[in-house]
Amino acid sequence: MAKEITSRSEDYSQWYIDIVKKAQLAENSAVRGCMVIKPYGYAIWEKMRDQLDRMFKETGHVNAYFPLFIPKSFLSKEAEHVEGFAKECAVVTHHRLMNDPNGSGLIVDPTAKLEEELIVRPTSETIIWNTYRDWIQSYRDLPILINQWANVVRWEMRTRLFLRTAEFLWQEGHTAHATRQEAIEEALQMQRVYAQFAEEYMAMPVIQGAKTPNERFAGAEDTLTIEALMQDGKALQAGTSHFLGQNFARAFEVNFLNEENQQELVWATSWGVSTRLMGGLIMTHSDDEGLIVPPKLAPTQVVIVPIPKPSPEFGEVADKIMRELRDKGISVMYDQDMKNRPGFKFAEYEMRGIPVRIAFGARDLENNQLEVARRDTKEKTSVPIDGIGNYVANLLDEIQQNLFNRAKAYRDSHITRVDNMDDFKQVLAEKGGFISAHWDGTTETELKIKELAKATIRCIPNDNEPEDGVCVLTGNPSKQRVLFAMAY
Repeated sequence: MAKEITSRSEDYSQWYIDIVKKAQLAENSAVRGCMVIKPYGYAIWEKMRDQLDRMFKETGHVNAYFPLFIPKSFLSKEAEHVEGFAKECAVVTHHRLMNDPNGSGLIVDPTAKLEEELIVRPTSETIIWNTYRDWIQSYRDLPILINQWANVVRWEMRTRLFLRTAEFLWQEGHTAHATRQEAIEEALQMQRVYAQFAEEYMAMPVIQGAKTPNERFAGAEDTLTIEALMQDGKALQAGTSHFLGQNFARAFEVNFLNEENQQELVWATSWGVSTRLMGGLIMTHSDDEGLIVPPKLAPTQVVIVPIPKPSPEFGEVADKIMRELRDKGISVMYDQDMKNRPGFKFAEYEMRGIPVRIAFGARDLENNQLEVARRDTKEKTSVPIDGIGNYVANLLDEIQQNLFNRAKAYRDSHITRVDNMDDFKQVLAEKGGFISAHWDGTTETELKIKELAKATIRCIPNDNEPEDGVCVLTGNPSKQRVLFAMAY
């Protein structure tokens, strides 16, 4: 199976596509730019979704659902918002089909034109803030802390499975607050939640920071981000949290009576992550043999393979092992397939990234031991059957930590300080990764660097220390470094 995967060094882009398809995660659909998420890929997404959902609820948020369709007039109420999304919108103009009088199939019924066109949801700020106007009258109605799990459509022309598709799955939080400070703290809190999820569950180290004005979400006063580094040296924006100020409240006339009995506009945030995280997981950890899934997100953490094939005696041993593992909260399956040989099965489970494989044959059972193989390092160890539950539980924790440590070591070794454009271009071409460089703070310089080097400012890190210097391009004064990178 590994021979069916293009190596990362040969063609990283094709390697990624091969992993997605061979590991049975997703495939292209009949609709251009859209994907079918296959059962195994969706099972991993469910693990992500469920954990994030728990984390959201632990911070006081609740789930709701808002319409897929948004009146066109809503989108035009916030000027920056409409400018940011206008070119990506899918538009519904009619509500009925009819048989073609010429007998050539179905056509749009010209008499069924909508009075107002509907936009297929690219994001939900407008429809939600139109709704919040009816929900909020007083400071007693605040805060509103709502999250929505949904699909959205952004009409992308150049697509790649999980990373950029015309339709994708995501969650979008939309909160309303009585004060500016409360909204800012909410945006920061959700950035931290995303970072915690990425590092503790995806084993994907991230840098927390703020976007430049040029890179902010359309309609936001400030956009916070978590940025990860993939194995090809490109950055991935893995999640964003936006402080929206009072822009959407102003556009939709959402006022409230404050504690001083005065009318005031509501303060807002929005925040989201999507199935793009699946792409991040693949490109952070996987290798030329296939997918690698961190144990905390693996639908199946352990697979048991009998050698050479299943038998009643082997089944009894497998049942005992599974009971012990499940008592530890470990998800496990027993391969009872009679058609394929063990070598084929090993390659298949390696391709799918199952963290731990347990194999045994008659001789192993005579010696009261099992062969335990870990996916991350491919190491195999003979382990006594007695106490297998504790051993595997500890091993899964070790694999989770090793994946994070490995990814962090790569990320840290690919953050390079540069002070001139020649070094900037050389590092980008030969090494990649994040480039830490001074920037004069202007959008003009930011866009010129992008034009010259194809790198964008990924973020201004939250933990940035003030540092006097000069801009890497213009030589103008600068007070801090920012992180540049080529990005997905």
